[in-house]
Amino acid sequence: MHRPVNPVSPLFVFGSFWNQRSLIWEMTKRDVVGRYRGSAMGILWSFLNPILMLTVYTFVFNVVFQARWGSEGSSRIEFAIVLFVGMIIHALFAECVNKAPTLILANVNYVKKVVFPLEVLPWVTMGSALFHTLISVLVLLAAFVLTHAYVNWTVVFLPLLLVPLVLLTMGITWFVASVGVFLRDVGQTTGIVTTIMLFLSPVFFPVSALPEEYRALLQVNPLTFMIEQARAVLVWGRLPDWQGLAVYFLFSLIVAWLGLFWFQKTRRGFADVL
Repeated sequence: MHRPVNPVSPLFVFGSFWNQRSLIWEMTKRDVVGRYRGSAMGILWSFLNPILMLTVYTFVFNVVFQARWGSEGSSRIEFAIVLFVGMIIHALFAECVNKAPTLILANVNYVKKVVFPLEVLPWVTMGSALFHTLISVLVLLAAFVLTHAYVNWTVVFLPLLLVPLVLLTMGITWFVASVGVFLRDVGQTTGIVTTIMLFLSPVFFPVSALPEEYRALLQVNPLTFMIEQARAVLVWGRLPDWQGLAVYFLFSLIVAWLGLFWFQKTRRGFADVL
């Protein structure tokens, strides 16, 4: 397989995907299909799960809590849709990070193969997470059409928004996947951390609902900006914050490179530990 001259250069963040794209594609398909193998409805569960979740959100917040999303939410049903957007963004991040600690441990046979590009394993996890994100977005858009009879044209910017989120998540996943080989306790903490990030991000409430002195806590969470931008293009029909997106992209690229750099520098010790 073709490998870049310098596997720890910043360009290798993209090269690790591009040079192994065929392998990543095949392994991602196997991972997605394998998840539903043996179940009666198979891959249909990937559609049913987000539909059921959106239905539950709508019932709970429309009937039970009778909640509204600040002054912008015109209906309680829209509250469920707004909440669902936040859950989609968080789920993409959490699925990859929560799997990271055992990613190498679950693929010991690849570690023993000198020529196998171990750095693609987090890409496979990301590919599977993006597949389920796509299904959830389609369910969201269908619900939006049913309740609003239209779709905001700004949804075309969603893939652009996901690029920096993917880079950020990949950087953390590379780092945690490596550390998880040497420190098994990491697997016990990632779920706690991602849950904390869920409640310290504007998933269940708008940032404006917090007192001014506490809003900085949410802004420290890297998911906050992306959740708000996703809602802007999917629900409110607004253009992305281009300046903020550029800064976020640069930050995410640095995190991705540092995570990959760490992974590449420590991978030599994987076989010794395993």
